[in-house]
Amino acid sequence: MPPIAMKFVVSATKVEDLPETQREVAIVGRSNVGKSSLINAVANTKGLARVSQTPGQTQLLNLFSVGKGSSVMDLPGYGFAKVPGRIKNTWSAMIEAYLLGREGLQMIIVLVDGEIGPTKLDVQMLDWLRSHELPHHVVVTKHDKVKPSTIGTRKRDVAAGVLLHPEDITWVSAAKGTGIDALRDLIRLWLAK
Repeated sequence: MPPIAMKFVVSATKVEDLPETQREVAIVGRSNVGKSSLINAVANTKGLARVSQTPGQTQLLNLFSVGKGSSVMDLPGYGFAKVPGRIKNTWSAMIEAYLLGREGLQMIIVLVDGEIGPTKLDVQMLDWLRSHELPHHVVVTKHDKVKPSTIGTRKRDVAAGVLLHPEDITWVSAAKGTGIDALRDLIRLWLAK
């Protein structure tokens, strides 16, 4: 499956400052779950989204064009982040305003760390999305960090933690490329609606 060609468009602090798109997929997850690495893997382009070992580097709404009026949004991470409190305190309002107010939003990809499993914040995010009836899909990152002997149990445990069936979750590894083609297929499907 060929990569999804992406081009960085703009960073913004408010939904109103973003250019309109016809169809959009957003990526959300806790800080350091691998959002930027995943975007780079899907596009097969190193450095498209800034990757850092320090949680909290994505601090704005970062929009990437995929052509034909479609785009991918990289949202700031929630949870622990090495940024000043005054900046971090603006993120939840920024994310909420985007998720509730963005026209053309087709799907919200919620990233969960496969190595540690769903956190309380991941569960809260999923509860919030469900309460607002927003379309979402759980993608579990860092497949390569889970021991092969425990992967079956881990998949069942993660699914139970997010109240889904294991087959309703996509597992990926940006480092190894595992599941990236399947995720590309899903993104193309969501953006074609």
